[in-house]
Amino acid sequence: MAFINYVTQIQIDFGAVRLLAAECARVGIQRPLVVTDPGVRAAGVLQKALDALADLPVAVSDQTPSNPTEAAVRAAVEVYRAHQCDGLIAVGGGSAIDCAKGIAIAATHEGPLTRYATIEGGSGLITERAAPLIAVPTTSGTGSEVARGAIIIVDDHRKLGFHSWFLVPRAAICDPELTLGLPPGLTAATGMDAIAHCMETFMASAFNPPADGIGLDGLERGWAHIERATRNGQDREARLQLMSASMQGAMAFQKGLGCVHSLSHSLGGVNPRLHHGTLNAMFLPAVVRFNASAESVQRERRLDRMAHAMGLRSGGDIPLAIRDMNARLGLPTGLAAMGVTRDQFDDVIKGALADHCHKTNPRLATPEDYREMLEASM
Repeated sequence: MAFINYVTQIQIDFGAVRLLAAECARVGIQRPLVVTDPGVRAAGVLQKALDALADLPVAVSDQTPSNPTEAAVRAAVEVYRAHQCDGLIAVGGGSAIDCAKGIAIAATHEGPLTRYATIEGGSGLITERAAPLIAVPTTSGTGSEVARGAIIIVDDHRKLGFHSWFLVPRAAICDPELTLGLPPGLTAATGMDAIAHCMETFMASAFNPPADGIGLDGLERGWAHIERATRNGQDREARLQLMSASMQGAMAFQKGLGCVHSLSHSLGGVNPRLHHGTLNAMFLPAVVRFNASAESVQRERRLDRMAHAMGLRSGGDIPLAIRDMNARLGLPTGLAAMGVTRDQFDDVIKGALADHCHKTNPRLATPEDYREMLEASM
């Protein structure tokens, strides 16, 4: 049976960060912990959020790593409790927002974080006690500000998903102005993350027509504007459209993702220094080829419909178009250029088969299928 849920209150416009205090009042947060990372602080973006919260007692945890970890969650929970916080504000990219979701669980639920991981059967253990969260994205990629999930590297080094509707931020403040200073490389990598979300959820076979429509529209916006945003970081229209594509991809992927993400989650656990969005960009061409023969993809002409949104002639043109786009954006030529070696394949395949995205791909992949996708992505 299909379950469709849309989703949370979203404020999207230039200058929307100024609404932060009002959103805290609406949600009922009086003593927030702001979760961010050193880069966001150094760029001056954190200060814009703090300025909007000038009348509230605010604590800050600014040590979120590029891939959030259970250790980082624990450290932030100590700050949360020490300052008697009653809610969370995440200011940053997907890492800060996902870390905040981990804090929302760990600060209010007993036991190790791993207990609540999706593949451990923990989703149902996450309750309404989860700390309320407001998300202020500073990149246009993960869309975690409107998603029910978080990806966190736990203490045993697995990169696990945590999913619950109680983790959806109570408000998403999407201010494209906060992304104007994003470097070209990070704009490209996070933008391709958003495009991967739109594409992969559109290929997933679950019945969710609203998700299909939102994802396809997000793909059209993201594909048309990612180069402009990367080449000119001050292009306000491109920044707005890319932020919308990011938000739309995450609104849609409640439908499910697939092999792109099962591979990138697993490889990101093997080597946490690798950027998730860049990995998605590397895996997309091989996974699109693999999915082309899926019965649901063929029956509903999903590749041709994506091609139309991308301005291409047919679905068969998509893999090469993605490779060409990656090259124009200055992304790596493949996994080998990122330092990935074939002796890592067995560990990556093992993790991909166990990942929560594995079973929602429109065509179930075998270990050998994953090996071929890895090889094609080198």
